[in-house]
Amino acid sequence: MVKGSITGRGWTVPAPMPQDTLWEDFFSRHYADSGLARRIFQRAGVERRHGVVDPREEDVSRWSTGARMRRFVQEAMPLGKEALADCMADAGLAPTDVDALTVVSCTGYATPGLDILLARDLGLRDDIQRTHIGHMGCYAAIPALATVADAAAARAKTGLMLCLELTSLHIQPAADDAEQMVAHALFSDAAAAVAVAPGTSGLQVVDVVARTDSSRSALMTWDVTDLGFRMGLSPLVPDVLAEHVVDVTAELLGRNGLTADAVSGWAIHPGGPRIVDVVAQRLGLRDEQVGMSREVLRDYGNCSSATVLLILDRMLDSIGPGEHAVAMAFGPGLTLYAALLSGA
Repeated sequence: MVKGSITGRGWTVPAPMPQDTLWEDFFSRHYADSGLARRIFQRAGVERRHGVVDPREEDVSRWSTGARMRRFVQEAMPLGKEALADCMADAGLAPTDVDALTVVSCTGYATPGLDILLARDLGLRDDIQRTHIGHMGCYAAIPALATVADAAAARAKTGLMLCLELTSLHIQPAADDAEQMVAHALFSDAAAAVAVAPGTSGLQVVDVVARTDSSRSALMTWDVTDLGFRMGLSPLVPDVLAEHVVDVTAELLGRNGLTADAVSGWAIHPGGPRIVDVVAQRLGLRDEQVGMSREVLRDYGNCSSATVLLILDRMLDSIGPGEHAVAMAFGPGLTLYAALLSGA
């Protein structure tokens, strides 16, 4: 059976912002030196983030949503072009080789969309098939990967997928709200892309499983407001994920004749340090098996949909023929997505 295979990848991030100086030079003042906010920043598991907006130099917390969307397009275009160009080079693709482009973002919108503007500026064909996936949040990379892999397997389309998130545009006005403090301590910006083609070379996209616990949908939200997009992030989220992660993983692996012992790499979306801890505990994973997830959180923060691709970028070269990897991400809904990948 023909499957879609990851044949290239590329990524880029804006300027770095050390976590400690973000606190000292902006957020300590933003939160009136709140002890709670300080502890949240110190325990976020983040040492460095990246942002198109550095709040130490430019406070956008009172900007209108319209102003933030205009800035989104301005900042997103060069980042998206760089990530996609690097991805095409890694895959050995010319612009004319690309049949489909899927762009993922929950942090900004425009019409014409980034999919149209990036296709134009990269010289992709005028008959390219485009898909935009918006406002799904941190798990969106996996259904997007399924989309491009299905097009490769069913219709022999060579596709590019870009996850581009600019969370730094959505700093909110100060409030005595622990959920906002957590969001401000974790989230970061990145653009990450993969190329997916029909065939057996590269890392094959074998299967995808989803689970949504809509009875807990209010625990994680991403609301459009007059002052940008506002995160709702209940401390109960890790506990809800813990209820479902074993069943999701068992379904994904079991219907492909595998057990967890057969998985060489685990790309667990680090929504926060406690989420990684809970998933590792429930699945019986050793510290080194989730080490790359913690490293990406430390080095880049939570970049929403792009994060799991940053983890896979570190992992892919170590997945040999016949070996398997699982990518897993979580987001609003409350939703879990997991993908099984296999080396060819």
